[in-house]
Amino acid sequence: MNILYYDCFAGISGDMNLGALLDAGVDADYFLREIAKLNLNGEFEVTIAKALKKGISGIKVDIRLTGDQHGPHQGSEHAQHGHEHGHEHEHVHGHEHVHVHEHVHEHNYTHEQTHIQEHTHHHEQGHPHKHDHSHDHPHGHHHRNVEDIERIIRASSLPNQVKELSMKIFMQVALAEAKVHGKPLEEVHFHEVGAVDSIVDIVGAAICLDYLQVDKILASPVQVGGGFVRCEHGLIPVPAPATVEILKGIPVKAGLVPFETTTPTGAAILAAVVDEFTDKPDFVMEAVGYGLGNRDLEIPNVLRVYLGRMEDKKESAAAGPILLETNIDDMNPELYGYVEEQLFARGASDVFKTPIIMKKGRPAVKLSVLVGPKREKDVLEVIFKETTSLGVRKFPVGKAMLERSFVKHNTRYGEVTIKNSYYEGKLVKYKPEYEDCKRLALANGVPISKIYREIYTGYEVNLDESQPEI
Repeated sequence: MNILYYDCFAGISGDMNLGALLDAGVDADYFLREIAKLNLNGEFEVTIAKALKKGISGIKVDIRLTGDQHGPHQGSEHAQHGHEHGHEHEHVHGHEHVHVHEHVHEHNYTHEQTHIQEHTHHHEQGHPHKHDHSHDHPHGHHHRNVEDIERIIRASSLPNQVKELSMKIFMQVALAEAKVHGKPLEEVHFHEVGAVDSIVDIVGAAICLDYLQVDKILASPVQVGGGFVRCEHGLIPVPAPATVEILKGIPVKAGLVPFETTTPTGAAILAAVVDEFTDKPDFVMEAVGYGLGNRDLEIPNVLRVYLGRMEDKKESAAAGPILLETNIDDMNPELYGYVEEQLFARGASDVFKTPIIMKKGRPAVKLSVLVGPKREKDVLEVIFKETTSLGVRKFPVGKAMLERSFVKHNTRYGEVTIKNSYYEGKLVKYKPEYEDCKRLALANGVPISKIYREIYTGYEVNLDESQPEI
C-alpha cells in the first residue's frame, strides 16, 4: 500500500503543501501543464524555486498575480475575514496590504516552462511596503463565491477526479466561513480565497495528489501556532476562527511559536484528504519532500511529507483464501449445476453444497465457495445475479497444504497424470487424475475401476525403484 504522510510539525499552508509535494516527486512540468488548464490566462504565473530554510533544502512555490503590481503573493493564504496567513500582511478597509517579503534567489517560470534549480546560497531581505487599492480595481483580488469558483473549475479540461477533489477542499473553507460569519453558503463571497492565487493552491493540491496516486493519506497532529493576528475587525486569536472550524475533530498542537502556522487552506486540504491522523506512523519511507514557508521562525518553517509503503493489516489478513457462504431455500435445484459452473469459471477454487434445515423446518442448501481475494468480487457477482441469495457470509480461511507435483505415467491403456503429495519433502500419497481415467475407460471400453487398478499396480512398482522428489 502506497502511503503519503503529512508531518505538520510547523503547520501547513497551501503554498507549503505544493512545495512539499513537488519536492517529494511530483513532476513540475506536469504540474504547470495541468494548472494551466484552469484557463485563467494572463492572470498568474507560478514561481518554483529550490531554496533553504534553516539549513533545510526544499521547494518554495509562489503564485504571482500578473495583473497586480504588488508582485508575488508569497504564502498565498488569504481568508474572507482578511487576516494574516503565512506572511505579514494587514487587511483594513480599503485593502491596505503590508507585506514583509522574504526573498530567496529564485527563477520565475510561466505555465509553458519550468526548471527547478538548486541554490547553494540563500539571502533574506525584508522590506515592508504598502499598497492602497479599492475593491473595484480591474486586476488583483476578485470577489468570488462558491458558484464562481465551481464554474472556473468545471469549465477547465482537468480530469474529473481533480475537479471533484478541488471542490471538496474549497467546500471545507466555504462552509467554515459561512458558519463563522453567520451567512448562508451562497452569500459568502471569498475576497481572498476566491482569488486566483488561492485557487491555484487548492486546485494544485488536487493535481499533485492525483499525480501521486497513493492508496492512503496520513498526517500528524497539526501545529496551529499561537498569539494574535490583526484583521479588519481588530486582533483575533490564533488559530483563526475559520481554521478552528475546519480542524474540528482533527488532533492539533498549539503554542510552538507566537504566529499562525496553519492557514484555512492548509487545514482544508488536510480535512478533505487525510484518512487517519497519527503521530506514530508505521511504514517504510521511500521519499521525502519539504515545502518552504515565508516566515523566519525559531523553528524551520517548512512542511515535510513522506512517501512510503505500508502493509495494510486488513489486506494482509485477507491475502489468503476467503470462504463465502449463503443459505438458500427458495431456488430451483436444477440451477445449482449451472451456478457451480459459473463460479468455477469466474475463479472459485472450490464449490460445495451442504443440505441444511432452516427455520420453520424448511429444507435448504448452504452454498459454500472458496475463492482468492482477487477473484472475490467476480464470485460475488455470480452469487447475487444467478441465485436467490440476498446476502453472503465471509470468512478469511487459513490453509495447511501439502506440496504437490504432477507426473505422467504410461499404462497399456494410455497416458495418465499422477498427482503426488509430499510432507516435509517425503512422498506420502498419490492419486491419478479422474478425468484421465475416465477418458481411458471410455476409449478402451473397460470399467474405470480396471484403469485405476492398472495405474496403482504399475505406479507402485515404479515407486519401489525410485521415488519422485520435489
